[in-house]
Amino acid sequence: MSPNASDILVRSVTIADAGALCVIYNHYVLHSTISFEEEPISEDEMAQRIVGVTVSFPWLVAELNGRILGYAYASKWRVRHAYRFAVESSIYLGSDVAAKGIGSLLYLELINALKEQNVHTVIAGIALPNLASISLHKKFGFEPVAQFKEVGFKKNAWIDVMYWQLLLK
Repeated sequence: MSPNASDILVRSVTIADAGALCVIYNHYVLHSTISFEEEPISEDEMAQRIVGVTVSFPWLVAELNGRILGYAYASKWRVRHAYRFAVESSIYLGSDVAAKGIGSLLYLELINALKEQNVHTVIAGIALPNLASISLHKKFGFEPVAQFKEVGFKKNAWIDVMYWQLLLK
């Protein structure tokens, strides 16, 4: 049964969420080429990442009845000061809740939070193939701006990465 969107709470991440986020993320690390990490990350590593991101940018989770279904966050695009109005977005959903509108709920809240921070552009890198992620980004008005061929090597295959961009008004 699909979760009802009105029952899903989208909220800011906490350090206590690190374990649940590892379960979601490490599934992709181990079973896909969506993440270029090749080894699962620990709860401590996830907690460090949460702290590093939330100093400056939003990190949101979607929760239903105490269970985290997915998360989305923004991070610095590049380190040079002139890039300060550009961020990179990331989104991961539990493997059992894909295509149920949860990604849209998370991205809507994330984009609204970024607008409040006066972010000018959001950039998303999508390892190919990933039709679900491409569809989500198209839905929110992201446009393809670049494709890098064979920039990742995982699971004995070369992987292309496509970059999508959304200019916030």
